Amino acid sequence: MPVLVWILGIGAVICVIYYFIIIIYSGIATSFAFIWLFFAACLGFLAYGEHYYRLNPKRVPLWLPVSITTFCLAGLVIFAAVEVLVFTGVAGSTKENLDYVIVLGAKVKPDGISNSLKKRLDKAIEYVEQNPDTVLVLSGGQGSDEPASEAEVMYAYLQYNGVDPDHMVLEDRSTSTLENIAYSKVLIDHLQEEKRKEAMKNRPPVNPGNVELAEEKPLEIGILTSNFHVFRAQQIAKKWGISHVSGIASGSDPVLFVHLCVRECLAILKDKLVGNM
Repeated sequence: MPVLVWILGIGAVICVIYYFIIIIYSGIATSFAFIWLFFAACLGFLAYGEHYYRLNPKRVPLWLPVSITTFCLAGLVIFAAVEVLVFTGVAGSTKENLDYVIVLGAKVKPDGISNSLKKRLDKAIEYVEQNPDTVLVLSGGQGSDEPASEAEVMYAYLQYNGVDPDHMVLEDRSTSTLENIAYSKVLIDHLQEEKRKEAMKNRPPVNPGNVELAEEKPLEIGILTSNFHVFRAQQIAKKWGISHVSGIASGSDPVLFVHLCVRECLAILKDKLVGNM
């Protein structure tokens, strides 16, 4: 049997095994877990097709294997290019003294926060300990299967771990990364407008004709999320007019990391196609 058939067959088996690892480890409701069964089916089909073509080359028109090979290679190139972009977010450095950091929510379970959300919150605690003037925008609404909004749960966890409540604001309506960033930007703009009004009230009187307005420095905003998610979050933020945006990466679950990166690749392609980034 040709080596390629063996490689494709083994790849299909690995995909099936990884699917069951995901289900056992994280539950059958894990987002996009089924994609590994789809990959397994595709690899199995390719293995069978390659084997059949080797045995019956004259029964298969040449354009068919050429087209399938071209399609698969193009898909691999696109996937590799997107994953390189994903890893630029994974490897990025953290900027200090940001004005605001938007902490993106993650799944809240009936029995507590998910592993992904805990990693993000622990990273947020680490950041504010080193940068106490930064304001955290806790962004995340309540899903149909969540006991409370992600923002409320994040607030409670951070307050319990010593983060100053005066340095936290809640955005509790969003249900997607796009909404996380869009609603958080609206909230930040509102907070800045309130600060301007307060500053105008407290400004000492000036003589007519002798008013100099200080140039307002651009806000430095960070987005704190899981490492595989940083690149997409930054690009969406830029699309929404947050020009000075930095990524802050928290760790990811090592068992699910491959799955999360593959899922993120599909999400990036989707968001690019629909104009979200």
